[in-house]
Amino acid sequence: MLDNPEKQTDEFLKDVLHGLSQPQKSIPCQWFYDEAGSELFQRITQLPEYYPTRTETQILKSNIQDITDQIGEHVTLVEYGAGASIKTQIILDDLKSLAAYIPIDVSADFLHLTAEKLRNKYPDLLVHPVVGNFLTANKLPDIQTTDSQRSRFVGFFPGSTIGNLSDQDIHSFLTRARADLGHDALFLLGFDLRKDLDILIPAYDDAAGVTAEFNLNMLKRINRELKSDFDLSAFMHEARWNDEASRIEMHLISTKEQTVKLADHQFSFHADETIHTENSRKFTMQDMAQKCAEAGWTMRHVWTDECELFAVTLMDVAN
Repeated sequence: MLDNPEKQTDEFLKDVLHGLSQPQKSIPCQWFYDEAGSELFQRITQLPEYYPTRTETQILKSNIQDITDQIGEHVTLVEYGAGASIKTQIILDDLKSLAAYIPIDVSADFLHLTAEKLRNKYPDLLVHPVVGNFLTANKLPDIQTTDSQRSRFVGFFPGSTIGNLSDQDIHSFLTRARADLGHDALFLLGFDLRKDLDILIPAYDDAAGVTAEFNLNMLKRINRELKSDFDLSAFMHEARWNDEASRIEMHLISTKEQTVKLADHQFSFHADETIHTENSRKFTMQDMAQKCAEAGWTMRHVWTDECELFAVTLMDVAN
């Protein structure tokens, strides 16, 4: 849980110091999402080059009746990395007898703002926000239905966030979610599929420069919250395709030789050295099915768009 601001700052500092001390400097992508980062990401999702959001939204809207029929009634929807909960509202509008909605997000201010908006839009819905990192264990409230039965949990992890994780993190996340949600849980998961580079690269390096601003905001946040002295004008955004790892990589490139101070440490950069800030992996259906199975989940159904750019799967706990 990261609802303690001092604890969050300590974890942020620990992650940044560790990442900048590595031969390939890096910062975990979870730290993109302060209030400004969350707002910038919402702008990214509206860009013409950024296909994942609109494609997944289309999949959900086109198949919502089938999806909600398979989910059933009297459930509690638990969204990991909820953000603005925009796509979630497609589900909320159609689920029958929904017991509660539990959004989990690391950005406390943004999360509570989103929760308040949802309470206003759905006054009869119990919205129970949980401030936390979806990569760690999160204690979920025990929601009771009107007939005093425990509500069935349904995990929801839309977008391509699963692609930000390593194989180990994917396994840990899905295994932990299975334990958090219970033996009778379902899980609705979105994941991005492999495709041509002429679609992929612009999605992570848009013409308007919003993704670059989003990436650089990480350094702005470090300066503000951790009292560092990054010169933002001396770093530039780059998106790279790593074919062997089947992923887009986002980097911040140092444009000159420079030194950055953070806490009691100094970090030297040579010109063209990078900070690796995010991976966005692209999967085949078979690869994702195997990863889910290894974590104790079975794909019940998969929905995709006609161009097979993106996929949404409903899973249940493997017997």
